[in-house]
Amino acid sequence: MTEITRRERLRAATELEIREHARQLLVEQGQHSVTLRAIARELGVTAPALYRYYDSREDLLRHVGDDICMRLAAELTSATAELDESDVSGRVFAVCRRLRTWALDHPHEFELVFASRDVRNLPGQDNPLPDRFAQIFLVLLGDILAKDMPMPETEDFPPDLEADLTAARDALIANMSSLDITLPPQLLQLEALHSLLRWWVRVYGHIALEVFGRFPFDVRNAERLYEAMLTELAEDTGVCGH
Repeated sequence: MTEITRRERLRAATELEIREHARQLLVEQGQHSVTLRAIARELGVTAPALYRYYDSREDLLRHVGDDICMRLAAELTSATAELDESDVSGRVFAVCRRLRTWALDHPHEFELVFASRDVRNLPGQDNPLPDRFAQIFLVLLGDILAKDMPMPETEDFPPDLEADLTAARDALIANMSSLDITLPPQLLQLEALHSLLRWWVRVYGHIALEVFGRFPFDVRNAERLYEAMLTELAEDTGVCGH
């Protein structure tokens, strides 16, 4: 194993410090406040000096977004820590509830990770980066559902979605592999992926509307609406009880 040099340790520490300052600006003032000039001022260096660590503001924001995703993934995992593994519905609902709570408590971080083109569309890239957290969410939810809950085999999906679902399956396999999780055969079925994507689209859609205040009508009890949606999804996909 190659030993990490002192220079490499110092560089990693500096990169982390830069990202932490960027995240603090994001949390306190919003994404518009995260500029290389503002971070350099906090660190007592010149803005051009930061280009030794990050290629651009967009590159820095992407790394900040990665940090947020990893912290949130750990938080969602901890949401199920005290629940019995056999309690499939309880664990699924715990992950979905914690995601909503976190998003409402961290609107600027949610916006950066879920609604910012700066994080996913870097200069020189032909295609946008995949939504990393969406994949993490699917890994967590897929792992919970696949352990003891047979995924629906009769759920139909439009034939012209086959290519997209196949790509989603490949991405999920890659993410599971990186976490040393082996996908069970039933989760490799495109019907199962369609079911998981339905969870993600509806969960994300509700949370985004709530965080950004974009419901098309006055919702006085958004939490109850969210719970009703989760119950409906659970019934549709066979995850009964909560």
